[in-house]
Amino acid sequence: MPVYLLSDDIAFPSPNLASKDGLLAVGGDLSQKRLLLAYRMGIFPWYAETDLILWWSPDPRLVLYPEELRVSRSLKKAIKKGLFRITMDQAFEQVITACAKTREDKNEGTWIGHDMIRAYSKLHKSGFVHSVEAWQNDILAGGLYGMSLGKCFFGESMFARVTNASKVAFVALVNHCKALSFDLIDCQVATEHLISFGAREIPRARFLEQLKKSLEAPTLKGKWVYPA
Repeated sequence: MPVYLLSDDIAFPSPNLASKDGLLAVGGDLSQKRLLLAYRMGIFPWYAETDLILWWSPDPRLVLYPEELRVSRSLKKAIKKGLFRITMDQAFEQVITACAKTREDKNEGTWIGHDMIRAYSKLHKSGFVHSVEAWQNDILAGGLYGMSLGKCFFGESMFARVTNASKVAFVALVNHCKALSFDLIDCQVATEHLISFGAREIPRARFLEQLKKSLEAPTLKGKWVYPA
């Protein structure tokens, strides 16, 4: 399948035209209009900072339906102990920066470069992107961030400085989405970590159908408050 070169127009080819590995297009920018359109079409950017912007729509797609969340016995005990205080949208820039730094410290490389941080910080200020923070003794111990549109949450990245911090934050996110009657959480591509929480792969065509239905609902913009 061909990979499409984007023009200055805010437009994407159909995600069904993506290559076998999910790569759809290159180029464009990280403007708010383009990013919002991409997510609405089931497309997301993922690239090294030194590369052109790469846009993806993988098939299959990893999703978590909030009602299918699985929490291990040990994690339930950690949550019950109240080891972490959960907040939302209280430290977004700290969270996204920590997500990038944690990967760099592990020599894993990161797609969360300076341009990505700037772009998603703007979307956060516009009320579309949210963070979940796990605090221990008023120190940020872990967290995650992602995009919210309609009744769908698009997870982007998470980090932990303390054991179980990001897991507790993730459970809080899923329960929050459940309280808001969200349809699904987009996890993008499969990892054992997310599958252990109950996420599963579905065909891209089904994901796009469910996303279209989820986007019929209004987007809950602005700062999120936990619990809902």
